[in-house]
Amino acid sequence: MEQPVPDSIRQPATAKDTFDRITFLGWRNGLAAIVAGLGVSFFLFGYALIYWRNADMDFMVVYNALVLNEGKPQQFFDHPAYITILSVQLWFKLLHGLGLLDAWTLSSIPPASNPAAFDVAMTSAVRAARLLAWLTASGCVLIFAGLIRMVVRDWRVALIAAFAFTFSGGVAIHARILRSELVAAFPVLSALLILIVIGRRAGVARPLGMALAASLCVLGIENKVQAILLIAALPIVILPFGGACSASVAFWRNPASAWPAAATAALAAAAAAWAAYPLMAVGFDRAVIDAAQLRPLFFGQFGVYQAALLILIGACMAAYAAIWRVAAAETLASMFAVAAGALLALLALKLEFDARDVIAVFNPLEKMLSFADAGTAELAKGASLKAIVLPLFEGIASVLARYTFVLHSSPRPTVFLTWLIVPGIVVAWRRGERQAAIQALGLLLAAVGIDALGVRRGLKSEYFVFTDPLIIVAGAILLDRMSSFRFHTWAYPIAATLVGLHLVVGQAEPVKYALKRAGPEPVCEWSKYHLPLLPLPWCKPS
Repeated sequence: MEQPVPDSIRQPATAKDTFDRITFLGWRNGLAAIVAGLGVSFFLFGYALIYWRNADMDFMVVYNALVLNEGKPQQFFDHPAYITILSVQLWFKLLHGLGLLDAWTLSSIPPASNPAAFDVAMTSAVRAARLLAWLTASGCVLIFAGLIRMVVRDWRVALIAAFAFTFSGGVAIHARILRSELVAAFPVLSALLILIVIGRRAGVARPLGMALAASLCVLGIENKVQAILLIAALPIVILPFGGACSASVAFWRNPASAWPAAATAALAAAAAAWAAYPLMAVGFDRAVIDAAQLRPLFFGQFGVYQAALLILIGACMAAYAAIWRVAAAETLASMFAVAAGALLALLALKLEFDARDVIAVFNPLEKMLSFADAGTAELAKGASLKAIVLPLFEGIASVLARYTFVLHSSPRPTVFLTWLIVPGIVVAWRRGERQAAIQALGLLLAAVGIDALGVRRGLKSEYFVFTDPLIIVAGAILLDRMSSFRFHTWAYPIAATLVGLHLVVGQAEPVKYALKRAGPEPVCEWSKYHLPLLPLPWCKPS
């Protein structure tokens, strides 16, 4: 690939560098300031909120952590929030062991007949859990910053991307609420960035990186079934991310070393399949599925689209190998490594085994449809092609309207990035940066497609975390490849405006929740179902 002309040659020496002006703190100090800013936002608009303000899902997660610490089985399996619940359970145990939390089991919560004591105990439990949400979000920010820095050439672009990710609508919400989406979406996003890095730079251990990416994807879907949409997009999105250094190294082109390594990967996949087989048997057990009241999505059979996804992954891996000259032995080893990594990640379901978690993970679309609106639910009843396609186009139209912000406003600052990304793709193509244009276009189309499906459930701000990172990575790639624009006269005013909009719009939802004046009474509508062993003081006893 032709190397770009250095900016120092393109631009006069007196031109002001917008990147330097935006990232004047440097990499480490800038990243520290970003994380600190997230902390300030959390303590102002999250930690201090009354404990029942974000009851959905704060109460559900805290309640199940208390139940598990009581020695009782988990009771929430909706999507299924498996890792979130387990992490809060272990966090409560740790804090209690350190003498920092008394309200760590269900029996440690005073009865509803003593409202004052109940409020104190639940406040301590919910705030402790919210601290974990903030720490998790902060960790995701640091990991994202490290990974995106390996994807782009300029650390200043990586820092700008880290800022955009941190103060995007999705992360702003998940840093202060016990939701399941961030812990589901971020592992898949990490898998995408890892695949980009290892795809561009071949090495002997590249199949191990593939295994790690597959494991992260499965861990994501174990926390929220909606991650399946992002996982399904990865095989196609990753295809343009290759280069001159993607071709297999000598180890994988030498039959004496390559094929024994591939055979070892095959044995590892077989061993992982043997270990995970009991879970797979439960996941597709028709009796257990019927008990969960799920309906098959295609042809009256379960497992159809799962098999199609596996075929798509294999086909895209083969296509990537053909495009970027990856040896056959390495391709096969990578396929076996992906299988092994995914199967080993499934074993996490045994940490706190329940068949309902397994059913949700193995049948994610059916689980999603059980919570969809009436129109979308028709998919599970063999609806006509028109009934399937029309809602999809309506969803795309709704997403495009939201991306304009003018036609449909939302607390999502990344929509302003799309205003630059779309023309940026055109400019990149015309300037000869066609690979970068295709990469950004693929990421943006994936975001539009996933958001279009999310519209069927209102595309709530909690769901932004699945697609905001795709938009941010697309923008970072374009900015990195066409960084000479940073010397343009309008570059700094536009950048400063975007930074301001990102901060203001991204904090809209947290501020709205902080200023909300409604009482906790709506919680009573679902508390008897989701909190059956925890009567609430303000709800009438059944």
